[in-house]
Amino acid sequence: MSSSSASLADYRTVLTSPGAAAPALASAVGRLPIAMFGLATLLYVQRASGSFGAAGLVSAGILAGESLGAVVQGRVMDRRGTTRPLLLLAVLFGLAVALFTTAVEADQPLPVLVALALVAGLVQPALPGASRALWADLVPRGRLRDAAFGYEAISLEVFFILGPAIAAFLVLAPWPGTGLVVAAGAMVAGSVGFALTPTVRARPSVLTHAGPPGSIAPSVGLLGALSQPGMRTVALASLGFGLVVGGVEVGVPAVTAAAGSAAAGGLLLSAWSVTSVLAGVLYGLRPWPRPLHLRLPVLLGSFAVLVAAMALTGPLGSLPVLVVAMLMAGALITPQVTAHSMAVDSAAPTGTATEAFGWVITAATLGLAAGQSMAGIVVETAGPPAAFLASGSAGVVLAVVLWLRRGTLAPMTTPAPVAA
Repeated sequence: MSSSSASLADYRTVLTSPGAAAPALASAVGRLPIAMFGLATLLYVQRASGSFGAAGLVSAGILAGESLGAVVQGRVMDRRGTTRPLLLLAVLFGLAVALFTTAVEADQPLPVLVALALVAGLVQPALPGASRALWADLVPRGRLRDAAFGYEAISLEVFFILGPAIAAFLVLAPWPGTGLVVAAGAMVAGSVGFALTPTVRARPSVLTHAGPPGSIAPSVGLLGALSQPGMRTVALASLGFGLVVGGVEVGVPAVTAAAGSAAAGGLLLSAWSVTSVLAGVLYGLRPWPRPLHLRLPVLLGSFAVLVAAMALTGPLGSLPVLVVAMLMAGALITPQVTAHSMAVDSAAPTGTATEAFGWVITAATLGLAAGQSMAGIVVETAGPPAAFLASGSAGVVLAVVLWLRRGTLAPMTTPAPVAA
């Protein structure tokens, strides 16, 4: 399975394709607050309770809900269509956020807040997966579809730059919950707008392709999209990516705080994302390795080695070493996210596109949570630089596993058929 390069003109062609402009714009509105929502919730709970520990548990509840919700929602959208589920989820999400905010203001116990956060994460509209899946209906496979997935990855990375900055700014408002409400409102508006576009409303579901009236819709069993070995390989790549990123997100602030500048950690992580966006555009012009079954292990392995190299800031006692290695590693973020989308496009069983992208998001979320937890323990026991070595080493191990599993993706040239 190989992939063609995408030029800058291809990005313009993709976004101006018939039926693409309206859902792309609505998706941008709904995806912009994704990174903002989690941080805004954490800052809101911390300001209300005075405890970062309580805020961290609430954030973990949101991540847990999102991990499960992305897959369940994706499966429902694939079988029932996108519009009705998204509209229902937008309403439920708005209600869940309203209940959560009311509970915070009423000073409810922490278990109640965590439970409501879990529910909010569960019904948070799975717009990223639905948006990626839509491109398979809008542009043909090849260079243009590669550009479409590249746009999704690059735009999401831009949102991860802007979202936290907006959340940090809005927490200074007279009411600390302002950022949470603004983020949730934009997510609801974007999801509703996306669902009501003519292109999305016309998108077929598995049930519409199930055959003549009265026939049974095709099924891939309990595992759904993961029934395909290639999809399990892509999910593993996404898990490894999240694991390494989670280690960096904990290790960098820990290093800069030990150096006397906690704020520098946030600046470095923002610079990391900027490098990712710029490199993602350039990488799309001439991707390497070209075959996707080789690209997944090579990109993850290189990313993990560069993150492990960030541990040299300890023995060398130099923050510039950390900065250089970090920016080099950041250049491989968007290429990995794009490669995951391309691989899903070929490996997912027919009729499971939205669910398949949901599995990739879920795997990355679980990896992120595991990486942050592992890095936090390592920082406490062995010092901040050791967090980079630990997460980088874990990423290398998973890259080796991906290399051993590369055959599950190599033969795939067309989407796998749904099992009867």
